[in-house]
Amino acid sequence: MRAMIMDALAAALEVREVEAPAAPDGGVVVEVHATGLCKSDWHAWVGHDDVALPHVPGHELAGVIVEVGEGVQRWNVGDRVTVPFVMGCGACEWCVGGNAQVCPDQQQPGFTQWGSFAERVVLRAADTNVVRIPDGVSFEAAAALGCRFATAYRALTGRARVQAGEWITVVGAGGVGLSAVMIGVALGARVIVVDRTPAALEAAARLGAEHTLLADGSDIPAAVHELTGGGSQVSVDAVGSAQTSRDAVLSLRRRGRHVQIGLLPTADGMTAMPMARVIAWELDLLGSHGMAAVDYPEMLSLIESGALRPHDLVERVIGLGEATTLLPAMDTASPAGMTMIDPRRA
Repeated sequence: MRAMIMDALAAALEVREVEAPAAPDGGVVVEVHATGLCKSDWHAWVGHDDVALPHVPGHELAGVIVEVGEGVQRWNVGDRVTVPFVMGCGACEWCVGGNAQVCPDQQQPGFTQWGSFAERVVLRAADTNVVRIPDGVSFEAAAALGCRFATAYRALTGRARVQAGEWITVVGAGGVGLSAVMIGVALGARVIVVDRTPAALEAAARLGAEHTLLADGSDIPAAVHELTGGGSQVSVDAVGSAQTSRDAVLSLRRRGRHVQIGLLPTADGMTAMPMARVIAWELDLLGSHGMAAVDYPEMLSLIESGALRPHDLVERVIGLGEATTLLPAMDTASPAGMTMIDPRRA
């Protein structure tokens, strides 16, 4: 099969032929029809994640099952499927309790195993992790769910528990941020979006953001407090930097809830947060690490009804060859919206 190979950290990527995988016991092999190019893939490429080389990135995917391993009960060859980017073991207390996204023995395509920037990918513990794609949902829309959209959905509904009429400040208007905008608007919230590029802010406005703020060095928290009359009830850092997390937290009103989605760099093993404000204003700091397959039905029903439209976030579809140049540039030149890869293209 063809795959994008990473032979060294932060080095040139190459598309070449490698041996196709076989289905493990309890798992399936999926022919990849769409896979998202995400900032998390860039983190793996530069070495922020411990990956074994040579490596194949890619963790947001959708496709068709082409092989079923021994012991799989729910799936058959030909099924249209997707998967959360965190795959639980299926046996621990967290998986059994419906929280596979925090499984201590988790596997992640594109991180702990070869990923979906390839014509085929292995999905383990299929009966726990694999999700059926409804007939009316495209492969591109389904691939968007696995990391960015599902993470934003659970961040707002399961972690922050957003209520209609509340203000949400979303810092970053890439795939996660724009997903949060769409979901927040669908929940009846009022959304403010912060980003450093006008094109991204225009995309957020088209999705229903009430206000957009250009991150140009100005005082973002002060602007949010003025627009909302005291700060937002919920903030989301969809980027992951000291500045973006700080701006998001300081944009909150008293007793607000912050959800950290963007992966944060560390200094001396710790990430800096404005804890004096957190303590004095009784702010909640929450993490969101994807969403388990068991929680997908509610989200999928909203997509089927048209209330949520993840396909609207897909700006372009490219082949593996073009992806070898776009992935290394993601830290400085991430385009607005989502980029999908079709590994069947050149």
